[in-house]
Amino acid sequence: MTTRAARAKSAKRNGKTRRAVPKKGKQHPKRLPGQPTHVTAAGDNVFRDLGFSPEEAENLKVRAQIMNEIRAVVDDLTQVDAARLLGVSQPRVSDLKRGKIGLFTIDALVNMLAHAGVTMRFSVSRSKRTAA
Repeated sequence: MTTRAARAKSAKRNGKTRRAVPKKGKQHPKRLPGQPTHVTAAGDNVFRDLGFSPEEAENLKVRAQIMNEIRAVVDDLTQVDAARLLGVSQPRVSDLKRGKIGLFTIDALVNMLAHAGVTMRFSVSRSKRTAA
């Protein structure tokens, strides 16, 4: 058997170099061309940040929150059992689990929660803007 030092000498003679082992700790990956040089902090509503109107952004935010709650309720169930619990078809549960937010209204989502015996509580607050 050869020693580590002998293998290193042999590799050096043959023109082969060993790959450097990266240092532990914080590493700075190289920035690829076209990558952004800065990141803008997100606001309180990702849908607003994506350019939706304030009304649509708020609607999407509420639907996303309700969908997440429903997913938590049916997480450990099969889709067939979840469909029975929510009072919908299995394909609707599939759409829900896959996050197809555009296929659900707030009313439909609230009805699913109610059918599962879950009560909701929500609060309303006014924006700091003054009415014109």
